[in-house]
Amino acid sequence: MDKPKVFVTRLIPEGGLELIRRACEVEVWPGELPPPRQVLLDRVRGLDGLLCLLTDRVDAELLDAAGPQLKVVSNMAVGYDNVDVAAATARGIPVGNTPGVLTETTADMAFALLMAAARRIVEGADYVRAGKWHTWSPTLLLGYDVHGATLGLVGLGRIGRAVARRAAGFEMRILYFDPYCDAGQAPFVDLVPCCSLDDLLAEADFVSLHVPLTAETYHLIGAEALAKMKPTAVLVNTSRGPVVDSDALYEALKEGRIAYAALDVTDPEPLPADHKLLTLPNCLVVPHIASASHATRTRMAIMAAENLLAGLRGERLPNCVNPEVYAARP
Repeated sequence: MDKPKVFVTRLIPEGGLELIRRACEVEVWPGELPPPRQVLLDRVRGLDGLLCLLTDRVDAELLDAAGPQLKVVSNMAVGYDNVDVAAATARGIPVGNTPGVLTETTADMAFALLMAAARRIVEGADYVRAGKWHTWSPTLLLGYDVHGATLGLVGLGRIGRAVARRAAGFEMRILYFDPYCDAGQAPFVDLVPCCSLDDLLAEADFVSLHVPLTAETYHLIGAEALAKMKPTAVLVNTSRGPVVDSDALYEALKEGRIAYAALDVTDPEPLPADHKLLTLPNCLVVPHIASASHATRTRMAIMAAENLLAGLRGERLPNCVNPEVYAARP
């Protein structure tokens, strides 16, 4: 019996690839960059399964190019804004993602960025490497205390709650805004009740973003929102780049209307080396590495492979973002 044909759009950790190789005829895109659009359209023709990344646009055109035999799309990410889920559902194709596994690792990074920005860690390291450190100075690279400060969480899902747990260890006052959050999900009984976004922005010393990218959250943090923040506030984004308006953020940082930004995700992404945000000393940018630990990325690859293989067998995906697709089946 012929093995199902699968395309994996980038080299992923071996733990996941090995599972796929055992059961499938698999092609893996070898490049560091994602496959170009036309290449992806060509490679999907006749496939039984597709394992993709958040950098791959999976839309109606791509699904139709694959053909009616396509059984599953497995996205190696928690978010799935790169996939037209409605188009997949209309074609009876389940879409998988990898939730939960990267929660703690991403929360670690969010808090690391928060602390690095507050205490100007990267600026300090650059200062030493540039040979500027000549003596101790009482006014050199002054930053902001984390302990006892007010943290505003925009989004109180898994990652937001994990960041709240870390903040509790620093005796931070924790505010959150999440219109979809059940109060029973709050991680601490002494968590300040859900407030409005305006109140959170006005009160928080640190604002950390943990929302998915949707039509409602696109440019959620724009010029109007930034104007409501304290001039000493720090913005941290480990969610999706377009949640923040990059042009508005640049102006707010340049003019000192907020103190600092620390970004794991950007818009555009990747951020060009000559982008204006990178000219600012008070903007720390890292290359979308919040989940980049050996253990977490391996587990993500395994979960993505398990979703893929379940779909190929005609079974329910362990983690399916459109379970309604099964209701339409006989």
